[in-house]
Order: sequence, then C-alpha cells, then structure tokens
Amino acid sequence: MSITPQIINNDPLLVPYTNTIKKRYHRVLDKAIELCGSEIELHNFANGHHYYGLHCDKALWYLREYAPNATAIFMVGDFNNWTESPDYELVRINERGDWQRTFTLDKIQHGQKYKLSIHWQGGKGLRIPSYATVAIQDDITKAFSAQVWNPEKAYEWKIPEAPLIKYPLVYEAHVGMATEDERVGTFREFADLRIPEIAKAGYNTIRLMAIQEHPYYGSFGYHVSNYFAVSSRFGTPDDLKYLIDKAHQRGIAVIMDLVHSHSVKNSEEGLGEFDGTKHLYFHEGSRREHEAWDSLCFNYEKNSVLHFLLSNCKFWLEEYNFDGFRFDGITSMLYYDHGLGANFVDYSMYYDGNQDEDAITYLTLANILIHQVRPLAITVAEDMSGMPGLATPFVECGMGFDYRLAMGGPDYWIKIIKTLADENWQVGEIFYQLTNKRQEEKTINYAESHDQALVGDQTLIFRLIKEAMYNKMDKASESFEVDRGMALHKIIRLITIGCSTGGYLNFMGNEFGHPEWIDFPRLGNNWSYWYARRQWSLRDNDALKYHYLSDFDRDMIKILSMNLALDGYDAQKIHENRSNQILAFMRKNLVFVFNFSPTNSVVDYAIEIDGGAYELILNTDAEKYGGFGHLTESQTYFTIPATFDYKRESLALKLYLPARTAIVLKRKGG
Repeated sequence: MSITPQIINNDPLLVPYTNTIKKRYHRVLDKAIELCGSEIELHNFANGHHYYGLHCDKALWYLREYAPNATAIFMVGDFNNWTESPDYELVRINERGDWQRTFTLDKIQHGQKYKLSIHWQGGKGLRIPSYATVAIQDDITKAFSAQVWNPEKAYEWKIPEAPLIKYPLVYEAHVGMATEDERVGTFREFADLRIPEIAKAGYNTIRLMAIQEHPYYGSFGYHVSNYFAVSSRFGTPDDLKYLIDKAHQRGIAVIMDLVHSHSVKNSEEGLGEFDGTKHLYFHEGSRREHEAWDSLCFNYEKNSVLHFLLSNCKFWLEEYNFDGFRFDGITSMLYYDHGLGANFVDYSMYYDGNQDEDAITYLTLANILIHQVRPLAITVAEDMSGMPGLATPFVECGMGFDYRLAMGGPDYWIKIIKTLADENWQVGEIFYQLTNKRQEEKTINYAESHDQALVGDQTLIFRLIKEAMYNKMDKASESFEVDRGMALHKIIRLITIGCSTGGYLNFMGNEFGHPEWIDFPRLGNNWSYWYARRQWSLRDNDALKYHYLSDFDRDMIKILSMNLALDGYDAQKIHENRSNQILAFMRKNLVFVFNFSPTNSVVDYAIEIDGGAYELILNTDAEKYGGFGHLTESQTYFTIPATFDYKRESLALKLYLPARTAIVLKRKGG
C-alpha cells in the first residue's frame, strides 16, 4: 500500500514531523502483517467472539475461555447448584492459555445463570466469562452473573443495515433515561416511542450510550465490565435488535458508544484480575490505573488485547448490525499522561514522545477493520487534544476515523455566556471558533451534549434562563429572561449546525430545552430517578413554551436536509459587522444571516451578494417558534444596487434584521 501524505500537504506545519507520521503508518502495516499475515485482512483475525465464550451448535455446547494463569476452571451455575463438579470442569487445550469444555444440550438451558470458578496458584475467584453476551444482575444481592442465551427462534432482521449517511444528524440518547417515569427505560419502549419522534424531528443517526454492560448505572455506561454483553437493565439482546431494526426501517443509522479507553476495576464482574493476574488485559505498575477515572488502562501493546478489542468491534457490527461507533475517551488513549492538564497549544505536543504509539496503532487498526466489515460504517472520535490525522484516511497517513467531535464548541458557548455581556459577543470570533477545523477532517458540531448537562453543570437553556425556567415557561407569563434565552437557544443551534463541516449532534431533550441536569440514582440523592429521565410532557404541553424550541429544531433540521446544504458544502462568510453584531454566510444556495445584538434592530441593512431572488425559509423570530413575528413569513427579497465602502457599486439584499434574530434565505433557481 503506497503512502499519500496528503495530511502533510494540507498542513505545512506538519512537515517537521513527517518521519513520525510515516513511522506510525508503517507501524500499523507491520502490526497488521504480524496479526494477519501478508495482507491487511483484519476481518479474518478479529473473530474471538466466534471462538471464545459459550456457543451452541446442533448437538453440543462449546465453552472456551482465555486464562493463561489459571490452574483449573469450573463452570458453576443454576444447572449444578453453583458447585464445582468434574462434569463442568474445563480443560486447558494449548500453551497459549485456552480452556475448553463441551456439553450435551441437556446440560445447560436457555436463561440459566452461570459463572466461571477460576483457580490460580494461591487463590481462586468467581468470574463472568470474558466473552459473555448477557450478564444479569440479581435483584437482591445486586451481583452480576452471565446468562445462557440461546432462544428457540433467532431474531429475524427486516433491514440489517441503514442507508448511506452522508451527513450525520446525530440524536445522542440514553435508553434508560429516555422515559419520563422514575425508573429505567427499555429498548422496546425506546423503539416504539422515541424512534418515531426522532424520525419526525429529522435526525438520521442515533447514538446510543451505555450499551455495554456496566455494574454501576450512574457511570453513564463508561465503566464497562462485560464488553460483549448488552446492558440487561434495558432488555434482552433481541430487544436491542428490535430497536436497531426499527431505526433502520425509518432510514436511521444507529451507532453506539464504544468504550475501549479503559475498564472498570471490578474483578468478579469485569476483567480486573481475571485469571489471578493484574496484567492479562491491562498495564502493570504505574500505568495500570487511570488516576482521574478510577479505572484500568488496557495494554494495547499485547496482541491478545488487540484480538479482544478488535473482535469486540466486529461483534457489535455482526451480531447487532450497529452502523458504527463513537469511540469514547480517545485523548486518554493517545497520551501516556492521558492528556490531563495539557493545553495542546503547540504541534510538538502531538509528537514529543508522550504519545502511546500502541494505542494509536490500535485505533487505526480498529478503523480499518470496521470499514472492512461494514463499508458504510460511521466512526467518530472523541478527542479533546486536536491530534492531527485522527479523522484522516489511513492511506493519507491518518488514523481513519470518519469524523471527530468538535468538542471545543460547547465549551466556547459556555465561556461567552458566562463571561461576556450579550452586547460584547464578537460575531467574527464566533464564526471562527465554529469553523476552525482541519482541512482534511470532517467534524461534528454541537452546542451541548450529555457532558454539559451532568449534575453540577447546567444545560444551555438553564444557563440562559436560570430560575425563570421554573415559573415563567407558561405562555401566559411574560419574562425578559425567557424571551432572551429562547431567542439565543435557537440562534446558537442554527449557527452551530450552519457552520459544521461534517455533522451535527443533539442530546435528547435539549432540542426542546429540557430544563434540568442529569443525575443518576446514587447514595447522595437517596437513589432517586428524578433527574435520570426526560420530561417529554413539557414539550407536549401546548400551554408551555417548550414546544416552540422543539418545533424550531425540527424545521431547522428539515430545511437544511431538504436543501442538501450540509453535505459537501462548507460555510462561506460573506458579511461581518462587528459593531452591529451582524454576520452572514452562505452554504450552497442558502444564506444565513444573524443579528446577535440584544437591542439594535436594523432596517434596510445591505448585504452584498450575487444577484437574484431570495426567499425567507427559516426565521427564529417567527411566532410559531415563540418569537415576536417581526418579519413576514415566506417573503421574497430581490437584490438591488448598493454602494459599499463609500465608492464600490454592487448588488445587495436590503434586509430588516430584528435584534436577537437569525434568518435563512434560499436563492430561487439556485
């Protein structure tokens, strides 16, 4: 495979690091050859899930486990009263450390619970098999066990794969908190209730959080214990397949959060000391524990770990027909110090020896594998450091992600809301921050995600409206705080998606301004579910103002999608007026105009533009979106001659731009 160092051609500042970038490329090739042979055929290597774990054919059960330090392994469970017996003892079958046992079909039944009792020199412990596909929690003891999963009838897929998604409009969702009831929601409920609403809202991609099994619900799914197991809190494997199938039937892709950046410390539920050693999957010594996350760090140098994690990628694509992944916590993987406290203001910080080259190799291999298994798959990187090449194709010396999250966007909005008066917002700076991306990379913009709504923080709408959320959101009330907050909420979302260079993301409920933070049941809140839910009734209550924001979000998504303005067209700034706080840019045949001024409405404001007729197709100030209705809906504007810079004649649109208003115009015939 030849190198096309386009990443370096795109960015001359990378020239001093050419050798390091090429070394990373060849390192991936060498590792792939080491794992697979003479060619990159990772899809033939990443099949651990077909070999290890509990499998049933027509005549026998097969149980295999990888535990090189074990001296004996017994399968214990409901079928043998949880006692060690010779009939359920595994046998070591090779020097690598594989153990195996076959059983007749009558020995194990669908639905029974089981674990492995693993012995090692000087001790033993109960463990959930590393490739277990179902792990369920006991209602009384709260302990997890693996569960035999072999239903009489396999799930029959109607549509195994979503269509090609050229521009992901991502609805970030957590199934458990997608219900309004004070409990854990289910896959089936989400499929039947939420997916139709998501489709109506215009989103074409759902990102599901907390799919891999995790012992502590409050971890939001980021302290994974069982990497091949569906979180049983939300339902069965078939229930998850039902959800994904329902989404596919509506043309919606489903991607999942994949947590390969770290692992829960637990041993009995997880992989912590699986065979009595601390290093089977993780680093030894000081690199073993993540000091900030209270978790364990995978050792990506070991081929056995690569086999486990790459097989995990393939498993979720094959078994559940996921359409891709958002890789969590990549910054932590990329750097030996996990990027903690670093500001990454200089390119040298990406090539100074602090980088975990084994992790970089793994991430690149994972992207190669995923796109071999499912060419239309979507992979998204969550990285705060801005590592060059992350979302660049491997053949161009990148790591191969399709998109990176624009994580600076939400932080920027929080910063200016907290520190600047409205009249001091700089429109040029806003545009720069939202469009300042690497040329070769596609990014997913967002104004806020689940991160900005966690307990101790605030949702965007609450930062804007504050306490008035509690008593002024009914239509009978008048409130400056509510009017301001709703206007900015719409404007911020419109400019965020309008400036995006690859995709857009919204966390469920934020589209209608969900008022409160997220706090999962824990000792500190007396195990309450009050904040671990979404209050859909606020949106659906016509006496309240929440639906205005939801209606706007739906029309915003619909208009931009219908006009194909997002796919392949970047925002091109055509006007900036710092003193008036007015900004305009084009995207394909759409013109976005923003007046951020809190007080200054302008009449006959001239914006230089190509001649023609332009129709008003979206207006944040429309009464149907809770605005004041200062503009005539669907009106058409015509360009007229105007003078710019006191001498230059050109064509312009003359617009009335109310304060705190944004509009989208469509050029007719364009």
